[in-house]
Amino acid sequence: MYDSYKRHISYLRISVTDRCNLACRYCMPEQVKSASGGNQILDFEELAHIIRTLVPMGISKIRLTGGEPLVRKGLDEFVGMISGIEGIREITMTTNGLLLPGMAEKLASAGLDRVNISLDTLDPERYRELTRGGDIRRVKRGIDAAVKHGLNPVKINCVITPETTPAEITDLKEFCRSKDLGLRFIRQMNLGSGKFWKVEGGEGGHCLICNRIRLTSDGRFIPCLFSEKEFDIKDYGIKEAFSRAVQQKPEKGRVNSRNTFYGIGG
Repeated sequence: MYDSYKRHISYLRISVTDRCNLACRYCMPEQVKSASGGNQILDFEELAHIIRTLVPMGISKIRLTGGEPLVRKGLDEFVGMISGIEGIREITMTTNGLLLPGMAEKLASAGLDRVNISLDTLDPERYRELTRGGDIRRVKRGIDAAVKHGLNPVKINCVITPETTPAEITDLKEFCRSKDLGLRFIRQMNLGSGKFWKVEGGEGGHCLICNRIRLTSDGRFIPCLFSEKEFDIKDYGIKEAFSRAVQQKPEKGRVNSRNTFYGIGG
């Protein structure tokens, strides 16, 4: 399916939860770390049905996001469920990596192709401060587990904040070079003011070629990270909600004061 600007929409980012085991300062207020109501979230069977419905409409790539997707129990089983859907060519995931040491092998066996792992600094104290308590040693073990079990190419997502130092950037570049990891720099964005930039080393923020639609954990299609429009499958049904989201995808991002990064997958 093509949007009104002739972009072929083939990429669905699914936020499987808005819960997270961290509360990064630029993403999530600490008080909403466990805010989701379980009764509001689509179950995995419903999500799989949505994907099956959208494949004939052009969707071929799935990215699982959050929140932190790995805090949702049974995610490996969900990956197995959707990896067998004919027409899905790639399943990826964005994660903070904390739970990957115990999950990488299961995810790879289930059919996950690769992962992006969030890591904004290699300084343990600064990482703990940025994430409000995260242990960088667990992230590094998660990176090693992802590489070991073939979730390649493993890519590191680094958010550049006003406090990021040149030394931190240099250290991350050397760390990724030494482990043969991809590295993407993402300047800190602001949904409410509409401030965003092209991702260095990735395709995010390149509006002219954007081929993605977002699906929230409670069943709302969002045309763009920086769009306030949303289309709930409960109101329109799957095909109509998706079609409306595609048709309303803006030429470029504007503002989004209705949603949060942790609620729609960043």
